Amino acid sequence: MRRTLHDRGSVVLLVAAVIVLAGLMAIGVSRLGVAADERARAQTAADAAALAGVSGGRPAASRLAGANGGDLVSFERSGWAVTVVVEVGGARATARATNGP
Repeated sequence: MRRTLHDRGSVVLLVAAVIVLAGLMAIGVSRLGVAADERARAQTAADAAALAGVSGGRPAASRLAGANGGDLVSFERSGWAVTVVVEVGGARATARATNGP
């Protein structure tokens, strides 16, 4: 059975399509990894900011959020408890800390 020039051209197109698909999948996996990293960093920054906010108020919470690469979006004190929202990149995280009963 003889192969024609047309058969070889079909294989080239198939290989090109597989390469493009593999590249798109790699980009998608990379973006998922970046998003997971930002969520983890946002949670770490929020936890630190909430703990700092319990004793040092909003200025301490903002300072710790910034030290961890985030921005303090909101700060709320209710009795012994502090709740903060911190944003890192496009991810937001909420944390709550208490100092007392």
